[in-house]
Amino acid sequence: MAIMMKRQLNDDEKQIILNRFGRTCFANGHAIPEGEKIHFDHIKAFVNNGPTDLNNIAPMCEKHNLEKGQLPLEDFRIKLRIEDFFKMGKRLTLKDLLKYLKEKGDVDSFGERVSIKEIDGKIFLENASFKEEFKIEVCPLTGWKYFYCKLPVNVLDSDDDNEHSQGLQPRYLIFDKVFQMFRHFQNFPVLQPSIGRIDNGKILLFDGQHKAAALLWTGRKDFECKIYINPDLERLNQANISAHDKFAQTRFFSSIMVLKLGAQFGKDFDDYKNNESNLQKTEQGFLEYVSKKDIAQTQGQIKEKFRSYLFNSILEDDKNKWKPLVSISNRGSKEQPITLDMLKKSIFAKFLYTEPLTDNILSEKYKRDVESENVIKLMNLIFDQTLQSWNPSAAPNDSNQLKLSRLFSSKSIMAWTEIFKDAVSAKLEIYDIDEKEKIFYRQLDDSAFNKINDIINRLVCWQMWNSPKDSEIDNMIATNKSSLKQWLKNNGLSTGYLMGAPE
Repeated sequence: MAIMMKRQLNDDEKQIILNRFGRTCFANGHAIPEGEKIHFDHIKAFVNNGPTDLNNIAPMCEKHNLEKGQLPLEDFRIKLRIEDFFKMGKRLTLKDLLKYLKEKGDVDSFGERVSIKEIDGKIFLENASFKEEFKIEVCPLTGWKYFYCKLPVNVLDSDDDNEHSQGLQPRYLIFDKVFQMFRHFQNFPVLQPSIGRIDNGKILLFDGQHKAAALLWTGRKDFECKIYINPDLERLNQANISAHDKFAQTRFFSSIMVLKLGAQFGKDFDDYKNNESNLQKTEQGFLEYVSKKDIAQTQGQIKEKFRSYLFNSILEDDKNKWKPLVSISNRGSKEQPITLDMLKKSIFAKFLYTEPLTDNILSEKYKRDVESENVIKLMNLIFDQTLQSWNPSAAPNDSNQLKLSRLFSSKSIMAWTEIFKDAVSAKLEIYDIDEKEKIFYRQLDDSAFNKINDIINRLVCWQMWNSPKDSEIDNMIATNKSSLKQWLKNNGLSTGYLMGAPE
């Protein structure tokens, strides 16, 4: 429902507004064809029941008038622009937004280098369009220097990865968060600065990018910041990741966090492999190496990073067909129905050995790469029979989409994966408990994957997935994993069925 005007405009008032704007929809600037109805609404939010000022009214087309709901016109217009920006891709950062706004003429420039001088406890920043000085502070714990400041957008950039170094930006922009913060900052002050660092004459922001993005959409051109000078990057990166993970008000341990942890751990892993102090190289030895290198991390934190490294090797492999469907946040959507949490509790939990190995990583016995390839092959076989036909635009009564939604609900995938693994183990004649723990940590030939593919086919063809909407299966999927698993087995989705027995 559109916002209700306090009073109806008369024809003369409508004409005054049309003389100012023309037959142009304020929402996105397109022409309203002759003969099409014109609607009028508030540009800025109408508050406190005050009089309707013609200067705060603009025309819009019927389509956008229906779409905008309770939003004032200005907010709706910005929402459309934010949606347009997010059409650029799934993994967008503040840098991408700055590029977008520059192309649209909203900002003149960004990421300009500055000359830097430190004199008598002050830092002096200068380039052709900017010159300021700020007091230098010192962290009592680390001894790192930093300063508080207000900086123009033309000297700010996002701390992203590049061909020369790993950036500290730990997450991608999320549409809902940007838009909600945009609306918030129209009425409330900014309580915390964005945080960044100086690198080779550039000021790079790694914390508070959603805040900065939202403020850019409000028209803000200057930003309050806390900037570090020559910090220990590895320690700062760990502090930043921890702040966005376990200390965050809303946990954000999603696939992007896995990528960051995985990339960081991968660098440490390369350093360890190239370290000649120990001839026997193992994953267990690597974790001990990291523990000694960074005593501030607990064993639990190091293991979590290690698992993230393993997940990363699979999630980011270009051969993995699931990749476009895995959400970069911790929530699924119609476009990306799979989350990292779902995978960690299903396919990864059953087919990826996530404990550190004692096999020599330089020997033929070490098969971590083989295991990753096997998991990707499994995921691709499942994809080819299921998610390949995932359609986020499907109608509510689409039978195939209903079937896939049931198969890949969070509780469902966790439940059937346990039954599925038992069937795979039996088909491959792997019965030893320890061997089953490392079921894919071995060479598997085409014959083995043909057997697995037959099991997948049996899984997908189980008749209950095709039940009418609002059937018993839908109620069971809403329960817990244990109850659902037992229900699946009681209704025919057993290990025996998956191996070829009748239902």
